[in-house]
Amino acid sequence: MLQVNKIAEHKEEYIKALKKRNFDAESVFNEILSLDETRRATQAELDNTLANSNKMSREIGLMFKNGEHQKANVLKEKTSRLKEESKQLSEKLSSTVTELQNLLYTVPNIPHESVPAGKSEEDNEEVYKEGDIPVLAEGSLPHWELAKKYDIIDFELGNKITGAGFPVYKGKGARLQRALISYFLDKATEAGYTEFQLPLLVNEASGYGTGQLPDKEGQMYHVTEDDLYLIPTAEVPVTNMFRDNLMSEKDFPVMCTGYTPCFRREAGSYGAHVRGLNRLHQFDKVEIVRLEKPQNSYAALDSMVDHVKGLLKELKLPYRILRLCGGDLGFTAALTYDFEVFSTAQDRWLEISSVSNFENFQANRLKLRYKNKENNKELAHTLNGSALALPRVLAGILENYQTPEGIKVPEVLVPYCGFEMID
Repeated sequence: MLQVNKIAEHKEEYIKALKKRNFDAESVFNEILSLDETRRATQAELDNTLANSNKMSREIGLMFKNGEHQKANVLKEKTSRLKEESKQLSEKLSSTVTELQNLLYTVPNIPHESVPAGKSEEDNEEVYKEGDIPVLAEGSLPHWELAKKYDIIDFELGNKITGAGFPVYKGKGARLQRALISYFLDKATEAGYTEFQLPLLVNEASGYGTGQLPDKEGQMYHVTEDDLYLIPTAEVPVTNMFRDNLMSEKDFPVMCTGYTPCFRREAGSYGAHVRGLNRLHQFDKVEIVRLEKPQNSYAALDSMVDHVKGLLKELKLPYRILRLCGGDLGFTAALTYDFEVFSTAQDRWLEISSVSNFENFQANRLKLRYKNKENNKELAHTLNGSALALPRVLAGILENYQTPEGIKVPEVLVPYCGFEMID
C-alpha cells in the first residue's frame, strides 16, 4: 500500500509511473489527498474539542469545591454539548479513515524504473536464456499422457475425489514429488534460508497484509464459517509472521523458506493450455521470502534470481527469464522476474517461478518497520520467490527427460527418490 505522504510528495511522478500498468491514478490520487486533508482537519478539530472539554471538567471540579454551583452547572451544559460534538467528530474521523484506507487498497505498487511498459504477457521482456532444448524421439508424449502410461499421476481419480485440478500422485510419481520438495528445501537452507512449517489457513488480516485481499479475493478459497482463507502461496503466512513488528538493523537480512500446498480457485481457466499439471487448484511449492533494508533489496532480488537459476541448472532444464511488463506485473510487486521452462512435448514455455521485490508496499500494510541508524522508524522491504513451484517443473522433467525406454530422473534427484528411471 502506498503512503499518503509519498503520494503527496511524488504525485506527478507516481501518476506517470502507474501509466506503465495502464492505471489512471490522477483522479484516485486527488480523492486520496482530499480525504487525507479532511482526516487531518477532523483530527485537529476533535483534539481541540476534547482539550476544551477536559479543561472545562477541571474547572467544574474547582467550582463545586469552591461552592460555585450555579457557574458549575452552566459549564456542565457546555461540556455535554462538547461531548456530543466529540462523538460526532469521532464518527466522522473513523468513517474518513476507513474510506481513505479502502481507496489506498485499490492503488497498485509503483513499478520499478526498469519495468517495461506493456499491456499483457506478450510485452514481457526476455532477459536471459539457458539450456539446450532436447530433441525427443518420434512419438514423444505430453506429461498428462506420460502420467497415464506410467501410472504415476491420476487426474481422473483426483476429479472423482474432489474435482478437476486436484491430481493424485502415485508410486514413483509421489516419490519424485517428495524428492523435489526435499531437494528445494535443502538447497534453500544451504543458501542460508531458515525453514518453517506453516499454517495452510490464514485470517483476513494476513490476506490484507500481503495484498491478496482485496485484490485477489475471488481467487482464494474462503472458509466462510470461520472467515479464514486457504493460502495461495507460503508467502502469505511467512511474511505475516512479521506483521506489526518493529525490528532493528542488526536483524537483517531475514531469510525464510517453507514448503506448503497452495490453493487457487483459478476461476475462468479453461482450454488445452491448462491440461494436466499446467494449471491446478491445489499444488505444492517451496517459497523463499526475504526482509531487507531498502538499500539492499535489489541486491537481494538478484541473489534470489541466481538461487532459482542454480536449481534449474542442476535439474538441467532449459529455461528463460522474463522481466514482466507493467500490464502483467502483480498488484503488489515493484519488479518481477518470471522463470519459464520449455516443454518440448508441448512446444511451449511454462512459468515455474516468479521472483519479486515489493519494496515497502507490503511492509506499509503489515506495519513492518525497523529502527535505522538515526533511531528513526523506517519501513522494511519484502521480497519473495518460488523456488520452486512443483507442477510445471515436474511436467518439464517428465516431458524433457522421456526416452523410448522410460523417463530418466535428473541426476541431482536420484539420491532423494532412490531410482533412476520411471518405466
